[in-house]
Amino acid sequence: MRELLAKLKENGMTVDTALDQLRDLPYQDIGFAKLDHHRPLRTGWPEVVFGKGKTPEQVAQIVSAMKGRGHPVLVTKTDQDAYQAVLEDTPEAEFHQLAKAIVVPTPQTVKPREGIVVVTAGTADLPVAEEAVLTASLMGHDVVMVTDVGVAGLHRLLDQLPLLQKARVIVVVAGMDAALVGVVAGLVSVPVIAVPTSTGYGASFDGLAPLLSMLNSCAPGVAVVNIDNGFGAGHMAALTNTIRSDTSGGGDGIDL
Repeated sequence: MRELLAKLKENGMTVDTALDQLRDLPYQDIGFAKLDHHRPLRTGWPEVVFGKGKTPEQVAQIVSAMKGRGHPVLVTKTDQDAYQAVLEDTPEAEFHQLAKAIVVPTPQTVKPREGIVVVTAGTADLPVAEEAVLTASLMGHDVVMVTDVGVAGLHRLLDQLPLLQKARVIVVVAGMDAALVGVVAGLVSVPVIAVPTSTGYGASFDGLAPLLSMLNSCAPGVAVVNIDNGFGAGHMAALTNTIRSDTSGGGDGIDL
């Protein structure tokens, strides 16, 4: 019992707060949504809110119901209007403009794990890359980002080779022809998570061309998430880095 109370205190929770949360398991019905509060116990990470398509008021109600449970709250693909609505009941919320994400943070209780590198082909890919970085960071990882190293200027990527070779997992974010993914995967011995973006000219078909290019990569060790899915890539990178660091697999981590 003492250990349980100490754990609750460490997470900033009282016994009464814990009992309130137990009443909501496995989910809380707020009318227009059923919030899966049981998910952290099953998967180790709470439900993430997809903001697109929800009204600002709906986002605010969801955030209010999810906060204060010992873990961060993350809303992806959202906007300033939703953020202003969230602030009314959750003034501690933060808005990450580039990633278009709302975060209600919690104190870090453990040292972040090193080992994740996020690479972008161009500056236009930054919003999706930032979503990946933000997700992995909230999951307890120290992420290094390398930007604008597309294959049109291959020397820019080769300059980063020592850093890439120390990573445990690499996320590559690219639109256009997405050729960067195969190049990176051919240079390292760790998993590469590829994220196609909807940036590019008409024939890129809003990300379909880079998606197909990544799926057809001849380099092994590449896994592909959906178009503009920075969250999915960041989540997968965090899970992969946790497993590889716990088993001392892959590289030695990043030493900057």
